[in-house]
Amino acid sequence: MLKLVFMGSDAIALPALDWLVRSEVGQVVAVFTQPDRAMGRGQKVQPNAIKLWAEARGLPVHQPDKFDAAARAQLAACAPELTLVMAYGHILKQDAIDTPRLGTLNLHTSILPKYRGASPIQTATACGDRETGVTLMRMVLQLDAGPVADVERVTIAPLDTAAEVEAKLAQACVPLLARCLPAIAAGHQVFTPQDAAQATFCRRLEKADGVLDFTAPAAALAARINGLNPWPGSSVEINGQPVKLGLADALGQPETGPSASSQTPGTVLGHKDDGLLVATGQGVLRLCRLQRPGGKMLPAGEFLRGFPVAPGTLLLSRPMPALVAGQPFPYRKG
Repeated sequence: MLKLVFMGSDAIALPALDWLVRSEVGQVVAVFTQPDRAMGRGQKVQPNAIKLWAEARGLPVHQPDKFDAAARAQLAACAPELTLVMAYGHILKQDAIDTPRLGTLNLHTSILPKYRGASPIQTATACGDRETGVTLMRMVLQLDAGPVADVERVTIAPLDTAAEVEAKLAQACVPLLARCLPAIAAGHQVFTPQDAAQATFCRRLEKADGVLDFTAPAAALAARINGLNPWPGSSVEINGQPVKLGLADALGQPETGPSASSQTPGTVLGHKDDGLLVATGQGVLRLCRLQRPGGKMLPAGEFLRGFPVAPGTLLLSRPMPALVAGQPFPYRKG
């Protein structure tokens, strides 16, 4: 049974950790995770889900502020044969990567070399991809560039939000590890180098990414709205108030009323119980869930009964920051 150290700070890793505890492949001997942080509206300092999971099972938990020499010594003291990393939040230097006998592996939530970087789930969904996956790779110093052991693929449905795609990817870690860890322990696993020429990069998302440019096609706008849900969320100003958008899809021309192609992009064409219809650069955007300030995210019909939006209302367009690039985005602290 492999002696494993797990490094991670996000609940997406919980299905994998639960499987590791039940399996006979590996034994988690320690967990490294981020320090307790202030969270929620009350900004109360709380442990993350990974720490709670580990403490409930009596596992040693280490929470270094940064992965320095002291943290490296803690790792070495655990004497792991393999380190498994997923959504940890600290950068590991080469000495930490090389500490376990079998090295350090990373679970990355994209089909590498596509979407290397900080927001692969949101970016794949926001770009309208219909497939993504979890890649198990050997960690190297270069960003998400290590050789790949295997990939577990999942579908992205047209109305999936990033939260729903994340839940699929969390579960996809289990069969991926079940295939690979025994082969790694036996020394049989083949790692295939990535094609760096095919690499694309995503970045840490910001609140400013939630703007919409209605001159874009409806399909692209719907994907972006769904992909940025729940964070950072997309919003528009309607009748002087910011309205958050929770779900959308793309339609052809409406059956009645003005043609979308004859309207200024961003013009409200009308509504039905299942959505507020908006003209775009190509096709009609149906806003299915909306939220007013201080309110709850509601289905469009329920929202519009308390917040009427007249046909002809113009939703202003704003340039949408790029989410993907052919090289790493410049690092911005904070």
